Amino acid sequence: MTVETFSIADTVSVTPAAAEHFHMRLQKSGKTGIRISLKEAGCTGFKYVIDEVNEGDGSDLRVQLSNGVSLFIDGSHLSGIQGTQIDYVKEGLNRNLVLNNPNVKDACGCGESFSV
Repeated sequence: MTVETFSIADTVSVTPAAAEHFHMRLQKSGKTGIRISLKEAGCTGFKYVIDEVNEGDGSDLRVQLSNGVSLFIDGSHLSGIQGTQIDYVKEGLNRNLVLNNPNVKDACGCGESFSV
């Protein structure tokens, strides 16, 4: 049996651009936090679910961003999310959240799902 430990600081990193994006979205919705979780989906295994929430589930890990946004990370999927960097990037005329997850082993061709 192995035991994994997680440091709050090492769980996810959020770039200033992504933190500002979250802040703006929360101002519009009236919610106070962002929850990141994984859901079984697609041909490869999982997809990210990013929700605007007022509070996390009981097992969620809470990280307070420097701009006051609360980030809740699904406690049941910490091993699949740990080390992820969340960025908000401009690509041409589009702006997108990009999650760079070092745990991804394989991804489907369309980019909808991945395995860890």
